[in-house]
Amino acid sequence: QVQLVESGGGLVQAGGSLRLSCAASGRTFSNCALAWFRQAPGKSREFVAGISRRGAIYYADSVKGRFTISRDNAKKTVDLQMNSLKPEDTAVYYCAADDGVLVLTTTLTSYDYWGQGTQVTVSS
Repeated sequence: QVQLVESGGGLVQAGGSLRLSCAASGRTFSNCALAWFRQAPGKSREFVAGISRRGAIYYADSVKGRFTISRDNAKKTVDLQMNSLKPEDTAVYYCAADDGVLVLTTTLTSYDYWGQGTQVTVSS
């Protein structure tokens, strides 16, 4: 079992930065692929960024070059540094964990554990 709690959301102007953090509990954290998803009002939840248990990283095209994902297995955290934010980045951001897999996936249904979400609002 892995429990996930996100923090760091808020309101920021376009062009600004935010850092999201996800704290995990549970003994299998280091065996998990970790990802951030987001869901904007009226839209489906979408993959943003992910990092495998071995450190392979993948970004959605919409955030590539602006967002950076990182993990710290000792602290059991996964962070998302978001720079050059745009109004279209406005969404609830969710941390997710895919337990016991080697290959990172962008498929929402593959993830076993989810946080409660944190709101990010980017004003124009």
